Amino acid sequence: MSADPTDTTHPTHPTKTPASVSTHILDTSVGRPAQGVAVSLSARGAGEWEALGGSSTDADGRCKDLPALPASTTHVRLDFAVEPYFLKPQEQQAEAQQDAPANRDSGANGVFFPEVAITFAVVPGEHYHVPLLLNPFGYSVYRGS
Repeated sequence: MSADPTDTTHPTHPTKTPASVSTHILDTSVGRPAQGVAVSLSARGAGEWEALGGSSTDADGRCKDLPALPASTTHVRLDFAVEPYFLKPQEQQAEAQQDAPANRDSGANGVFFPEVAITFAVVPGEHYHVPLLLNPFGYSVYRGS
């Protein structure tokens, strides 16, 4: 009889398969994926946050090569560096498409949200797809599939 790899009581398999994470970004102001956004991944178990690395979104707005999570991970943080994305000339057109003045109470450089940080809890063996719906003056996230 072979051992179940997810059985935490078996001495040769002390933990379940770690959780995994993926993400993508849709710029809802222009109705297309947000390409070239840097995404950093950090994890926390019983101790402090550990930076694991990162990636950038591809032409489909997806990060396909985020680092694997350590087996002891209980919390994950995704940091999206959206300011450089909104400062690109082609994305500046998004604000012109809205019914808002050109500099509507934005921060430095006219970018209201320079970064988006999402923190969420995870359990071993689960996959977490966390889409970011982004526009110049707001964002939304959810657990996708």
